[in-house]
Amino acid sequence: MKKYIVPVLFICQSVAYAQNTDHSTEYAGTITAAELKEHVMYLAGPECEGRETGEKGQKVAAKYLAGFFEDLGIPPVTENYFQVFPLEGEAGCSSWVSINDVMLTADKDYVAYCGFSDGVSRAPAGSVYFAGYGIDSERYSDYKSGEVKGKWLIVLDGEPTVNGKSLINPSSVSTNWTTAVQQKIVTAMRHGAGGLMIVTDGDITKKYDTDHFTALESKFNWTHIPYMYISREVFEKHLGQSGYTSVDDIRKEIETKRKPVGFPLNSWSVQSQLGIKGEPKTGENVLAYIEGSDLKNEIVVITAHYDHLGVHDGETYYGADDDGSGTATIMEIAEAFMEAKKNGHGPRRSILVMPVSGEEKGLLGSEYYSEHPVFPLKQTVADLNIDMIGRIDDKHKDGNYVYLIGSDKLSTDLHKISEVVNSKYGKLTLDYTYNDPDDPNMFYYRSDHYNFAKHNIPVIFYFTGVHEDYHKPTDTPDKLDYNKTEKIARLVFHTAWELANRNERIKVDKENTFKSWR
Repeated sequence: MKKYIVPVLFICQSVAYAQNTDHSTEYAGTITAAELKEHVMYLAGPECEGRETGEKGQKVAAKYLAGFFEDLGIPPVTENYFQVFPLEGEAGCSSWVSINDVMLTADKDYVAYCGFSDGVSRAPAGSVYFAGYGIDSERYSDYKSGEVKGKWLIVLDGEPTVNGKSLINPSSVSTNWTTAVQQKIVTAMRHGAGGLMIVTDGDITKKYDTDHFTALESKFNWTHIPYMYISREVFEKHLGQSGYTSVDDIRKEIETKRKPVGFPLNSWSVQSQLGIKGEPKTGENVLAYIEGSDLKNEIVVITAHYDHLGVHDGETYYGADDDGSGTATIMEIAEAFMEAKKNGHGPRRSILVMPVSGEEKGLLGSEYYSEHPVFPLKQTVADLNIDMIGRIDDKHKDGNYVYLIGSDKLSTDLHKISEVVNSKYGKLTLDYTYNDPDDPNMFYYRSDHYNFAKHNIPVIFYFTGVHEDYHKPTDTPDKLDYNKTEKIARLVFHTAWELANRNERIKVDKENTFKSWR
């Protein structure tokens, strides 16, 4: 991955600041570390029970947000500040899978992502292919061993290693090919596969661990190919005439020869139906609309998801960083804009501060808003989205940074404004590592800004990286750096202020090249 650290050395003349820009520093100063912490402590506290969409804790958090906006004097534009959306099939998963007409047992032989309801998927004999580890990288590719288009692929979990080091990246024990299942799914999709089975060792139900399977796949809001994990025992039972008797044989050959192994499974036939069942629950987006003045029909949207993973097996997933940090930030930004408006310095364009839910279940809340907008999308200028800005990753020890994603994808104006505002007010290192189209983490698709970008609305995604507590019960308020969060929150406010008050609306002048990835 290529990392871009971009210092801004001059202020571009094309960025025209509005006459009341000087007031922005005054109101940015109302955003404080102490108040950010207060919000996070509540949202990531026991009363909100991990804020799983559709559950009691999320409803408690929604009421807290609505009450805060009401106390600020923001009038509701929807009933109780809420936009309610359905969570179809939240009662459970309905699936069946057979290999060679032998029915498999759920949670013993396989676990599947059940976000499909389009009937039975069939892979007749001759259309199933074993593709090694399902990796396609510069150093090593399992996709050069045979034609996989239209076939169900069977791949091994993890990645090949030699002497305890990854064959993909010898300086690492493991890479994203091991830690992020979405990378194998995306790669199989790119190569035209019809479905994906990942062979795994041990207790297959562990693949529901929130830090590996459920939480990772739920970040995605695209049309997936069907995919599932199957047990090693099932795979080895059906190896048949492949010439191999076990997973160990295959791994040993790959690691000894340092070359991929792939072969057709001509005797295999696969059938599956992966669907959803049960009565729908609901989630809520919370809308705080601050009306502008002479340009009030144009809207600047500021988003963060306030939902998280809830309570599982008696443990609460508090979600302090993900995304209590972002939710607290946009609450403080709403307060700053309202303070400005009360003092006669309100924004020219309107501001919609919108904490959304359903993000952890597939960006559902923001998707619902994009399909049922309260304000026309053609009047939406940009979306500034904040998701996880409370921690410091290993690459940036001083903490004076933020990852930006998407700022240059649709609007040259937005990217320039972002950099100029940071140069003038933020003084942060803007790191574009994850903005690279080749970044395997695919963060551009993994938070709520995407549902605006896909409608050609310019976006910026503010992010400070994943960490060892990501999607774990240990993501707690005491681990956040609130001073750092304050700096980023003020940067987002200054950027929103410029977008809301400049004379000219930013232009959409670029084609979103990421569209071909979906």
